[in-house]
Amino acid sequence: MKTIMIWLVSMALTLGAAQAEDGLSDDKPFADTHIIMQVSDADPVHYQAVLDISNNLTKRYGQEMVDIEVIAFGVGVPMVFAENNKFAKRIASLQEHGVRFYVCGNTLDTLERKHHKRPEVLPGVEMVQTGVQFMIDEIKRGYIPIHP
Repeated sequence: MKTIMIWLVSMALTLGAAQAEDGLSDDKPFADTHIIMQVSDADPVHYQAVLDISNNLTKRYGQEMVDIEVIAFGVGVPMVFAENNKFAKRIASLQEHGVRFYVCGNTLDTLERKHHKRPEVLPGVEMVQTGVQFMIDEIKRGYIPIHP
């Protein structure tokens, strides 16, 4: 698992350095590496990996030089739930360092229909209507996808 994560990060950085389009994000105008991290697995080990990779890249390259987005959809959305979230402090810290978190509105709609209550998400987590479409659009714009 660790070897795969190192390889993924290495590939992301290599591809990011080769990106011709600068300024993909208004929030990160000087970033030369743009990454979108996918959270679509229910196992918290994947949540931990996304947070670790985001933290390591932010520290290594500086928060202004790397642009990181995290999109949670499907069974991965509990990562950004407000209630009983053991990752809340880490997510808030990463947000303070410019990492942006998104959640799939379609998944939240489905959970609301199933449980008759919409799950509340952490502060600063932005909802997009279709998580997979958001990810595809960001990849087309030049973001490098990583799915730990």
